[in-house]
Amino acid sequence: MNSDGLKLENIRRTFKQGKEDLEVLKGANLEIRAGEIVALVGPSGAGKSTLLHIAGLLERPDSGEVHLAGNPAGGLGEKERTLLRRLHLGFVYQYHHLLPEFSAAENVILPQMIAGVSRTQARERALDLLDRMKLAERAEHRPGQLSGGEQQRVAICRALANGPRVLLADEPTGNLDPHTAEGVFDELIRLVKGSGVAALIATHNPDLAARMDRVVRMSEGLLVEQ
Repeated sequence: MNSDGLKLENIRRTFKQGKEDLEVLKGANLEIRAGEIVALVGPSGAGKSTLLHIAGLLERPDSGEVHLAGNPAGGLGEKERTLLRRLHLGFVYQYHHLLPEFSAAENVILPQMIAGVSRTQARERALDLLDRMKLAERAEHRPGQLSGGEQQRVAICRALANGPRVLLADEPTGNLDPHTAEGVFDELIRLVKGSGVAALIATHNPDLAARMDRVVRMSEGLLVEQ
C-alpha cells in the first residue's frame, strides 16, 4: 500500500448487548491513498463511528489490523499508539470542541506546541492554515465570537496543524445548515487536497458524499464500494 495512507484489514468488533453479542464489524477492509478523500456512508447504528474510532487508534478491534502511514498498530502498546496518533492523525468531529478561552489562532497553535513545535513556528503555521480557510481576519477571535461554520473551519485547521498523514472526520458538517455546510465542505476538500492527506469522512449527506473521490457504504458489518 501507499505508506502515507490508511489501510484496514479484516476489522472485526463485537459488543455485548445484555446477553446478546452484537457483531458491528464483520471483517471490514479499506485502503485510502495519500491525497484521496473517501466518504463513509450508512444508516445510524451501522458502525461508522466504531470504524472511525478503530481507524483512529482510539479503540482496538477484536481482530484485524490497522496500518497507519505504513505502521501496523495492532501490536503496539498504548504509549506507542498515542504517539502514532499524535504524529500521523487528525480528527474532526461533528461539534468543533474548540477551547473557548483561546482565540482561533491559539486553538491551532496549541496542538503544535504539544508536539514540540516552537510557538513562533506554530503561530506561522496556524495563521497560514486560517488564511487558507478564509479566516485570516478572524484569527484573534474566540470561538464564541465566530459563527458555527467559522468554528468548524477552525477545527479543521486544528486537525491539520501537525501535518497528519490521515484525516478522520465524523459528520464534520452535521451541525450546520445546508448552505454553511456546503461552504465548509468546499474549504475542507480544498485544504485536504492541498495537504495530500488521506481522508475518511463519515456523512449522512449524499450530495457531499458524491463529491468525494470514492464512496464506501457500511452494510451488515462490511464496507462496500459504491
